[in-house]
Amino acid sequence: MKKHLTLAVLLAVALVFALSATEAAAQKIGFINMRVILHDSEAGKKAQAEMKKVVEKKKADIAKKEEELKKLKDDLEKQKSVLTAEAYRDKEASYQVKFRDYQRMVQDANEELAKKEQAITARMIPEVLKIVEELGKKGNYDAILDLNNPVIVYHDKEDNLTKKIIEEYNKGAGKSSSAPAKGKK
Repeated sequence: MKKHLTLAVLLAVALVFALSATEAAAQKIGFINMRVILHDSEAGKKAQAEMKKVVEKKKADIAKKEEELKKLKDDLEKQKSVLTAEAYRDKEASYQVKFRDYQRMVQDANEELAKKEQAITARMIPEVLKIVEELGKKGNYDAILDLNNPVIVYHDKEDNLTKKIIEEYNKGAGKSSSAPAKGKK
């Protein structure tokens, strides 16, 4: 994030100092919203649907494990008065091991989901950037900036290319992102 912020600041400063007032008026700068493109394109929606299935499966597995833990804890509390101190400690230790396994399961699920989301994004971004470059050249833009960058404080809404990028991406360039990578789970 800092790298992008620094780059954007340097780009903005370079543009300001490099251009005279009359040249600056002739510049054509476009804006996109990469998050919206990744979210609203057909490939993005398909990826979200895939992620939702994985999330629901993980949630179901975690809920099942939570229910097992709750039952174990309830049984342990019910048996507390009839168990010897040593037997109770053994069952409590067994419960703690299962609880740590549950915590590890939740952490692993979160890490797996984050990696899957990163992989999807990493597949889509180069395709989107290629389209941005093509539209930039066709539209004679001097620059196209991502609105997610906090350095931008003003932009002409008519130069927002997000919808055009989504349309182009939906026409076919993003179709390859919707298919899972071969040989990987």
